[in-house]
Amino acid sequence: MTSSRLIRERIWTKLHEVARPDTRFHMNFAEVIPDFEGSGTATDHLVEDPAYQASELAFITPDNCLVDLRRRMIEAGKPFVMSTYGIYRGFLYLDPAKVPPGAALYAAWLDGMEHFGEPVTLEEISKKGRFDYLVTGASAVSMNGVRFGKGHGFFDLEWGMFTDLGFVDENTPVHAVVHDIQLVEEQLQPSETDILVDKIFTPGGTHVVERRAKRPSGVKWPLLEPKQITETPPLQELQRLQGLA
Repeated sequence: MTSSRLIRERIWTKLHEVARPDTRFHMNFAEVIPDFEGSGTATDHLVEDPAYQASELAFITPDNCLVDLRRRMIEAGKPFVMSTYGIYRGFLYLDPAKVPPGAALYAAWLDGMEHFGEPVTLEEISKKGRFDYLVTGASAVSMNGVRFGKGHGFFDLEWGMFTDLGFVDENTPVHAVVHDIQLVEEQLQPSETDILVDKIFTPGGTHVVERRAKRPSGVKWPLLEPKQITETPPLQELQRLQGLA
């Protein structure tokens, strides 16, 4: 078993103590990054951060622990892009102006995003401008910024697409929201596709990553299976945009 898998298994065992069950996947952490006790407090810390306050177009992952953040962004009038589950149906753009008063919480849930969010292509995102802020959940995050998702590599893949098209770069703030038990004290060596985060927000406070290593750039096409490309519309679009299709 790989070291990353061992870390996930260790954290997932602890997560059962604080995780909130998902309506579809319950406590299957290989399929969902759950909400957890104290996620609202972690979000309190995040919204005080200057990067969040200055953001104008963010990318937010569809993780359950970020529902409260998405609700607050809607109420604050901050638009954002979110990926669909597995990126199988690409991305959704949420314009807060189109969410009626009182519906922000519903719109922040995945079912609500399906109702209020608008499907958006990579080319359409490019016309809206660059992302100036990214927030993700995680299965675990090391204190030196190495993020572990569910093991499928979706966030790394999204980052690769975004860097290929100039939506983000090395200086774009990337923040994570996790429970304190999801923090890994060891200093981990990132892989060639790991996206390191700048700050980690937990119920216990804000953790700043010191001397973060350089992030990777671009989609690593040789690492992808043909089936993954055919099942991920944005990858096919990127190939067309790059003249690879």
